[in-house]
Amino acid sequence: MIDTKIRTLLTLVNVGSYTRAAEELHLTQPAVSNHIRQLEKEFSIKIFYPDKKELKITPEGEILVKYARRIMALYNTARQVIDDSRRQLTHLSIGMTRTAGENIMPQVIAAYCAEHPGTQINIYTDSIKNLYNRLRSFELDMAVVEGVLPDDEFQSVLLDTDFLCVIASPKHPFAKRQSVSLQELKEENMILRSSSAGTRQLFDNYLYNQSENIKNFHVIMEVDNVAMIKDLVALNMGVSIIARSACRQEEAQGRLAVVPIENARMTRDIVMVYQKDFSHLELLEELCKLYSRLSWPASATD
Repeated sequence: MIDTKIRTLLTLVNVGSYTRAAEELHLTQPAVSNHIRQLEKEFSIKIFYPDKKELKITPEGEILVKYARRIMALYNTARQVIDDSRRQLTHLSIGMTRTAGENIMPQVIAAYCAEHPGTQINIYTDSIKNLYNRLRSFELDMAVVEGVLPDDEFQSVLLDTDFLCVIASPKHPFAKRQSVSLQELKEENMILRSSSAGTRQLFDNYLYNQSENIKNFHVIMEVDNVAMIKDLVALNMGVSIIARSACRQEEAQGRLAVVPIENARMTRDIVMVYQKDFSHLELLEELCKLYSRLSWPASATD
């Protein structure tokens, strides 16, 4: 049984107000305050700064909240797994970066669920940083991300090797080209991912290694949504740099033209990341097989 004080703390952090936390928990406001004081006494810390206008958490409070979230996630997972065992079901939570969510991976997971009745998978898309944090707190069973692992805390399985490319409308002059140069890209309106996105950082690092800077390009929009970027490019509103895996379907349908950048190598691995005690290793193997099977027709047009 989870300590009610832990539930109170997490609810308070989530809603940001003692009044709203009391309403959410069906407690009085003094009861919420008392739970927080008890936790502070138990751990000999101050959880929040004494600011009446804003609920601001202290560094020690952040540590307590981090582990409280882990406790809650493990408790909820235990209840779910026990319930699944009784009902002979399997529930999993899988996180994906936004780029991974735009490739065939959702189809792969849907195919797996169709082939395994009794399996339910919840998919969450988020930044790679947030996904790793949710893995650490056991809120996710696994994640599909691009790039290298931050440390040896997790295990991983290679799913694919991806690369960045230029995408343009079939009406754009680039559509008939075998490749384009960085100099030519400088003359184009560009619609790019936000600077925090992994694909954008990979492109920015490539420019740095070429003694170039994104400021030398005409970036008219930054969008944190791959589908929106593809739609805008298809309407010939500009060109973009995105992951090859995220535009295979649109290229096959003739909605987008995919063109390499001259002499550029911007590659990164797509990996499935999981905790070392992950108990569904057979899932990883089957997802790899399904990914290869479903991506093969798309790759045949490359």
